[in-house]
Amino acid sequence: MAARPQPRGAKGTVGRPYSALNLRLALASFGLLVCVVLGVLAARADQPVLAAILGVLALVAVVDLIVVQRRRAARRREDPPGTRRSLFE
Repeated sequence: MAARPQPRGAKGTVGRPYSALNLRLALASFGLLVCVVLGVLAARADQPVLAAILGVLALVAVVDLIVVQRRRAARRREDPPGTRRSLFE
């Protein structure tokens, strides 16, 4: 299944994307880092339930990172060469 830059039927175009992918990438990376660090601290503090919850949230962040990277790659293929995007688009 090929990655698409945005979901079919979504309100948005290549010029005005459906989702701010670069911002979403930054937020998912931050969430992954926080969940991993806090999960390790929770495991060391003998809090297995909290560590498991944070582990699941870290896995969700990893999946989101993969989805965002695939959509960014699809968008990059459609953009003209030399196009640069800011964090918020």
